[in-house]
Amino acid sequence: MRDPHPALESLRRTNPVHYDPATDLWLVSRYADVRQILLDPVTYLPDNAQHAVAPLSGPALRTLARAGFRLPPALANNGGAHHAGLRRVVMRFFNAERVAAAAPLLENTAGEMLTGLRSRYATGDQCDLASEYARYLPCRVMMQLLSVAHVPATTLVEWSDAALELFYGWPSAERQAHLAELVADFHRWLTDQVAGAAPADGLIGALRNHRLPCGELLDTATAVAVCFFVFIAGQSTTGQLICTVLCRALAAPQAWARAATEDGFAQAWVEEVLRREPPVTTWRRVAARDVELSGVQLLEGAQLLLMLMGTGSDPEVFEQPERMCPHRANVRHHLSFGAGRHRCPGAALARTEAAVALRTAARLLPDAVLAENSDPPMLGLLSFRAPLHVKVRPPTHSGCSPAPGR
Repeated sequence: MRDPHPALESLRRTNPVHYDPATDLWLVSRYADVRQILLDPVTYLPDNAQHAVAPLSGPALRTLARAGFRLPPALANNGGAHHAGLRRVVMRFFNAERVAAAAPLLENTAGEMLTGLRSRYATGDQCDLASEYARYLPCRVMMQLLSVAHVPATTLVEWSDAALELFYGWPSAERQAHLAELVADFHRWLTDQVAGAAPADGLIGALRNHRLPCGELLDTATAVAVCFFVFIAGQSTTGQLICTVLCRALAAPQAWARAATEDGFAQAWVEEVLRREPPVTTWRRVAARDVELSGVQLLEGAQLLLMLMGTGSDPEVFEQPERMCPHRANVRHHLSFGAGRHRCPGAALARTEAAVALRTAARLLPDAVLAENSDPPMLGLLSFRAPLHVKVRPPTHSGCSPAPGR
């Protein structure tokens, strides 16, 4: 997790379709292969995208069962005919017009959150831009955009992070039991919102009134599953992106200053981070039939792990991929938001939030330096990676750390 690039490079070069017996997953690491898979949802199904990585313990399963927890095919795990209609409902809240209109809200919220940090920062205290800023900014904005009310942002973030750890991590049985309680609370709350508690003008209300091609109203369980995915992607993964963007800009010569003063630099820096160190590092697919991929025969039912992070450093696509080159000509060719019919619907908002978060922090804390002498600990889940801390202080002492793989 500290620096995955050497392992990813070795896989691409020597074994681009590699079977890992410990996880029963085929690791697919070359850009061309991953893109081919993402663009062919008939041969490579998304059905396993949200399956738990580790077997859940009995207590955890019982807790989820008592809450009626289940995730029927909705968005990321839906290869069926009603996926397109559900995606259109979600995209109404994340289209270009909505994202552009949200810019003032983003800037005001970011500025407000940093104001409290600045008074402590000015006295020389360390401030953690991850836990005090990046982790909560996307949630506060998302709640406004989707008309989510009657729940604290801190609670939504805690629920979302718990879901990621429970389903994409390897927690102990005791930890699973605790996480399952939080996920069960999350599911119960979503169910109540879909049943009528949420306002009609938000995403939940739109799903509640959505009709399937057959004319029937969308069932509650599927509406809950859509919200479960959107709420996590709309806050936790965007917060992880912001953490990496801030950390790498602070560690790179001149990047922090350029983000504060140079038009377009923050957006360009975000795109390079998405290419090189995306928050969503892998994603899963399952082979619908026997198929050959890069000379390797895969049998029907083969579980594939697409190494999204590695594809952004494939030298067949990106020249000198180890270098952070803002304004790289083909940077938007990266696959960090996926591709095809399951491409992330919130990509435009995530890009904008990360750029605003970087630019605002660089302007309000212009002399900030990383406070730690070594790289911060990393979130290490199957499909998610980001710094857990981005501690900064005024430049009274020396010591910044380079970014991994640089």
